Amino acid sequence: MARPVWSGVLSFGLVSVPVGLYTATDSHTISFHQLQRGTSDRIRNRRVNERTGEEVGLDDIVKGFDTGAEYVLVEPGELDEIAPGRSKAIEVAGFVDLDTVEPIYFDRTYYLGPRGEQYGKVYALLERALAESNRAGIATFVMRGREYLVALKSEGGLLTLHTLHWADEIRDPHQEVPDLPGKVEPTAAEVKMAMQLIDALALEWHPEDFHDIFREKVKALIEAKAAGESVEKAEPAAAPTGVVDLMEALRASVERARSPKDTGEKASTSRTTTAGRGKKPAAKKRTTGSGSGSLRSLTKAELYEKAAKAGIKGRSGMSHDQLADALSHTGRS
Repeated sequence: MARPVWSGVLSFGLVSVPVGLYTATDSHTISFHQLQRGTSDRIRNRRVNERTGEEVGLDDIVKGFDTGAEYVLVEPGELDEIAPGRSKAIEVAGFVDLDTVEPIYFDRTYYLGPRGEQYGKVYALLERALAESNRAGIATFVMRGREYLVALKSEGGLLTLHTLHWADEIRDPHQEVPDLPGKVEPTAAEVKMAMQLIDALALEWHPEDFHDIFREKVKALIEAKAAGESVEKAEPAAAPTGVVDLMEALRASVERARSPKDTGEKASTSRTTTAGRGKKPAAKKRTTGSGSGSLRSLTKAELYEKAAKAGIKGRSGMSHDQLADALSHTGRS
């Protein structure tokens, strides 16, 4: 059972309940050590006194604010003494319509649980009230020497706490992003065709259908290098679509999404004819089985078309070989 990363009291009005804050997500990023090139020597980061060059222990380190003329020293305990909410309380200031909180404000997510069975009824009451009203409680609290603005939500029968960015932390996109369209307006025909493409590529949201493909490729790279082998390089990124051929690209995309089987067969036939004239095929044929061998000779775009026709879930996040394997299991070679 996980231990809470923070514990205190959640209060709204004159009602309060002891709660614990639990981490809701994990990071599966593959970690690497830093080594000096040409050796197996580890490179480590140390806390070193800039003047003497000697390493300094954590207990001997204090915080210092640079005023320009000198440093103002602050002990860690002094921050705890002045921190708002030092009584370890999450006090809800009010409840807002959940739909009015823009996604850009959300940062990290935590689970919030009651600290004891005797507080279950109060906890369940708040959870149900938030669920039925579609509202979120807005509050502030202090954790690890920092004050957070948070939104308290009901999700799947429990309370979740989402840390929010402060208003002055949100950057103005017009100052940060160059080359925004501005007054450029697409034509009505282009908008209609784009909406048709969106409809053709519509799918239901099932997060379990998607997985970290890059992480898997990193693992495969490590395994291949350990065995002295090489790995297949990723396909290059698609070329930018120009303004002149925008409608044609949209129209072709809609046709491909709506009838992937026909498009795939035409593409396959065209490539076979080209190879028969003595030209190099577009993709090298690989054989790993009776069904998947012919599939692996297709391009990733052709495989995706077949996967869409077969209704394979998670196809948008699959690699070339994963699409071929998934199609081979359906018997569609």
